[in-house]
Amino acid sequence: MSFTSLAFLLLVGGAVLAYYILPKRCQWMVLLAVSMVFYWVGGGKTILYVFYTAATVYAATLLLGHFNALKNAAPKEEKKAVAAKYKPYRRAVVLAACLANFVLLYVLKYWNFTAGLLQPLADRLSPGAQIPLSELVLPLGVSFFMFQSVGYVIDVYRDKHPPEKNFAKLLLFVSFFPQMVQGPISRFHELEPQLLAQRNLDCTSLKYGIQLILWGYFKKLVIADRAAVLVNSVMGNPWSHSGSVLAFSIFFYCIQLYCDFSGGIDITRGVAQLFGIDLAENFRRPVFSTSLTDFWRRWHITLGAWMRDYLFYPMSLSKPFGRLGRYTRKHIKGKLGKIIPTSLATFIIYFVIGIWHGANWRYVAFGFWNGAIITASLLLAPRFLKWKEALHIDDQSKGWHLFQVIRTNLLVFLGRYITRAPRFLTAVWMVKETLLHPHWGDLTNGTLLTLGLSGSDFLVIALSMAVLLAAEWYQEKKGPIRPALEKQTPFVQWLAILIPLVVLFCFGVLRADYISSDFIYKQF
Repeated sequence: MSFTSLAFLLLVGGAVLAYYILPKRCQWMVLLAVSMVFYWVGGGKTILYVFYTAATVYAATLLLGHFNALKNAAPKEEKKAVAAKYKPYRRAVVLAACLANFVLLYVLKYWNFTAGLLQPLADRLSPGAQIPLSELVLPLGVSFFMFQSVGYVIDVYRDKHPPEKNFAKLLLFVSFFPQMVQGPISRFHELEPQLLAQRNLDCTSLKYGIQLILWGYFKKLVIADRAAVLVNSVMGNPWSHSGSVLAFSIFFYCIQLYCDFSGGIDITRGVAQLFGIDLAENFRRPVFSTSLTDFWRRWHITLGAWMRDYLFYPMSLSKPFGRLGRYTRKHIKGKLGKIIPTSLATFIIYFVIGIWHGANWRYVAFGFWNGAIITASLLLAPRFLKWKEALHIDDQSKGWHLFQVIRTNLLVFLGRYITRAPRFLTAVWMVKETLLHPHWGDLTNGTLLTLGLSGSDFLVIALSMAVLLAAEWYQEKKGPIRPALEKQTPFVQWLAILIPLVVLFCFGVLRADYISSDFIYKQF
């Protein structure tokens, strides 16, 4: 069920009515029922994967809760001994839960890619042998609900909170419908109390939710879906276009990707706010990032936080990495010897982030691209510092800040060649064409008007992006817009809802030849 469909809006409207009309003790049940309907309509029988994940983490966390209770109930002087006694069992439970989910995720998303790599070897060893391919249907938002659920298991292992003993309530945490399409990846201790809370009708929450939903639809329907037309036209046959047109299409892809993903998250958070639920922020104005590391702190925040807390820290603080660090500091002099363990962990993290997006060599290359840039920045930091001192550059100056922002966006732009091209080698060819054979005249001789968009479409995108960047600049410099809007008269506040609504109808769903595209992150 698409967020941009009438069926989704009717489902949300009916859910809000039932949520506030039925007895408060039934509110969480309404959310669960609506979540099941949403996933059944959107995913059909793949809803069984949601139940599978919920069942595995339910069993695992009950066992972990039992072991934690034994540890916590022990006398103070015996706690360490009891904890050491049950630690192997607790680790085995976590490992089993991770394998139960991630092995299934591997089969669903990555087995066919692996089979394609192994097939040449099979042909050599046994001519005619065919490695079987998976025919399983990829569930909606599978990576999101599996990562969220495994994070919950690890938190119970760490004794951050007791396990949920009611399976239906845990199922709601796993399947809460607004975040099933593209996240955010929530934490149990932040989301579960909100899902189970009993609430009265709050007009402020409804107003905030509607405003955020409309803002998300503005990004998606007015900007992203327009930009997608040109991007798809060029990327459908990149070899027939000049380097400048290829670069322009990647620039439009940057616009499409950001407005599509962040717009979808805004809709998600807005729908949740209709029920008084505040989901985690997933974007923090990444266009103003001053480094690639800063960019990843602002882009898809919950995925980065998950990787940091559940993979990077445990890995970099592990005994093998500790031994590696001592070895490299002893045998490799200078900065390189100090950063090798951290850099290796960084490469692994970005490799995982890369393949998280899909089973394709271009995603692997994208992960290594980010890992290489971040590692190079760490390695060259002392030299950069000397250059800045030699050039008398003030770190606090606006010019230097602007340079950092432009540099970061250029690196992100180059990385988008990798993720949008049909194949990695095609991405390399596209970059070469952009640099060696740009033919800049194609940007002004009318070629762009042959790619599916009219002059008015380009104008709408330009004006809409100006509005979007102005709003994000205000938030970057002065903070959230809502407090400033609350100081205005009710007329102005409702105008902030009506104007986006009119824009959506005039330049979104009612425009000529409008075709809504699926969200890019729909099946990640």
